[in-house]
Amino acid sequence: MAIALLACLSAVSPALGQDSPFPQATELKPGPPLSNQEFVAMLYELPKHPAGRERLIDEIRKRGIAFPVTSGLLSLTATKSGNDTLLRHTLEEADRRRLNPVAASLPPTTEGIELLERTRKATLGAAEKMPDYLVKQMITRSRAFGGTSNWQVYDRLSIAVSYRQNAGEQYKLLSVNGAPPNVDEREGSTYGDKLGGTTSTGEYVSMLSELFQPPTRAEFQMADTDTLRGRRTIVYEFVVKKEFSHQTLKFQENVSSAGLETIVGYRGRIWVDRENYRVLRLEDVSVEIPPDFPITAATSMIDYDWVTINEVEHLLPSRAIIELTSHLGSQREQTRNDILFRGYRKFGAEVKIIDIDEKDFPPDKPEETQPNKTEIPPVLKPPPKKP
Repeated sequence: MAIALLACLSAVSPALGQDSPFPQATELKPGPPLSNQEFVAMLYELPKHPAGRERLIDEIRKRGIAFPVTSGLLSLTATKSGNDTLLRHTLEEADRRRLNPVAASLPPTTEGIELLERTRKATLGAAEKMPDYLVKQMITRSRAFGGTSNWQVYDRLSIAVSYRQNAGEQYKLLSVNGAPPNVDEREGSTYGDKLGGTTSTGEYVSMLSELFQPPTRAEFQMADTDTLRGRRTIVYEFVVKKEFSHQTLKFQENVSSAGLETIVGYRGRIWVDRENYRVLRLEDVSVEIPPDFPITAATSMIDYDWVTINEVEHLLPSRAIIELTSHLGSQREQTRNDILFRGYRKFGAEVKIIDIDEKDFPPDKPEETQPNKTEIPPVLKPPPKKP
């Protein structure tokens, strides 16, 4: 079974002014803070009703919490939510707001709109100056059955991805479980058609820059504050209607069968650095999926970080998680791609993606095994050189 998420997103954010189509970012009008009993009751419903995750996160963000977040509560949250990182981050941020409500409060509406407008200009400006580059994706692909989120790894891929302003993104499959792939699986923007399983495109320049282009008419609203990798951020929610969307879901039962495609709407959140006006995280959920389409749910999360290419720092993806749910007959299957981006470097005009091999990338560094490692305070981090 092959399932693909072709993420070509668009959204609106034209110049700020009296006629701006930006919706006015509204101040939240929460009810009483969420009690420990309410939170735990909703948490225990998640294994049976995973869709309740969105409601629980919204309740925490809008109402806040009236209880301390202990290590025991975080452990219980991880167990009942399937180690859901967004729920954990939302709970931890709510605890910071409980302890220091002034520092963690949303800015005034006018400041929120101005921040979003500056982010739009910075994002589009950076996309226009993006150099041609090469990067390696290391993808761990997992599946689960029956809506359990009990993920089982079924393969690991290594993929070279090149980006050129005049050609977009191109892909070459370098290895499957450490072994060279078959010749016909190696290159092309649709390598997943031959490989099978869940694949995705559009995690790079296109996905984020198109989120701030006018044609898709996204609606933004301030929703929350958060601290992401030591940076203070404002979280904006956005909605893109299907009629203005370019996000495509593709389903292929096997590599030899004809695929099905559909355009979907989507909604999500962006985390905007309050000082640098750049998006540090993008999450989206597909909506308006046709009821008879085999893929019934699709979500993605992309983290962006600063990388150096040709002695200039650029904000590019560091990690992405893609999750899809599909139904085929009575079988319900979930798939998950956990993608790491490594070895960014300049991609010369004379180089072809088909000539790239594993040896063209630096050796993979081991992943961090110290989750409690203290980060350098943001004020001490050297400012990046902007393109």
